[in-house]
Amino acid sequence: MHHVSRWIADGRKTVIANHNLHSLYLVRRSPAMQAFYARSDLIELDSTPLMAFARLIGVNSRGFHRCTYLDWRDLFWSLANRHGWRVMYVGGTAEVCRIAVERLAARYPRAVIEATDGYFDITPGSAGNQAVLDRIDAFAPQILFVGMGMPRQEEWIIGNLDALPSAAIFSVGAAFDYEAGAQKTAPRWMGKAGLEWLYRLLCDPKRLFRRYCIEPFLLLDLFWADIRSAWRRRRR
Repeated sequence: MHHVSRWIADGRKTVIANHNLHSLYLVRRSPAMQAFYARSDLIELDSTPLMAFARLIGVNSRGFHRCTYLDWRDLFWSLANRHGWRVMYVGGTAEVCRIAVERLAARYPRAVIEATDGYFDITPGSAGNQAVLDRIDAFAPQILFVGMGMPRQEEWIIGNLDALPSAAIFSVGAAFDYEAGAQKTAPRWMGKAGLEWLYRLLCDPKRLFRRYCIEPFLLLDLFWADIRSAWRRRRR
């Protein structure tokens, strides 16, 4: 939030991303995802297991911590309210957008909040895509949350970055679904313990089984490569 506040004060266009096991799986398969992370100004690590692995192979992660929207939402909205930030969300259904904006506006009346649903044709040059870009331009947000799920949100951001305003642009997944109560949030102790994935899997096994139970095994070559590198460093 320190970085975000400074970027807003400077009027800079910045991209804030987050990495987890799912994104590491996707980035190997999508050039747009690769371009998105290469362009990002700040990348949060949204994975306690990845941090545990980093410590295991000797990466100096002292002071690092898992970070995702649910961890910093309260601080963010308190700052948005204090400074009167203009915040726009793109994603979710129209009903989710309406309820989330109503609830957040009631709690943080000085923040200026707008939202538009994520069900539109994201093809560059399409009428639906241009309509969303025009709405964003008219609102002129200082914060732009894009929550359309991976990799759609990242691909949309990088594909439209030149047309987006000078704002702090976040990829935030189902942030407003949580604010609207459309999705349940795991207790924060589960996030700190590295068990939030289990809570989400139990809540939505059909959609998330492949992500949590198959994709990590498709990254084993990366894990082994890091282990070999760590072993060689220790031998030297």
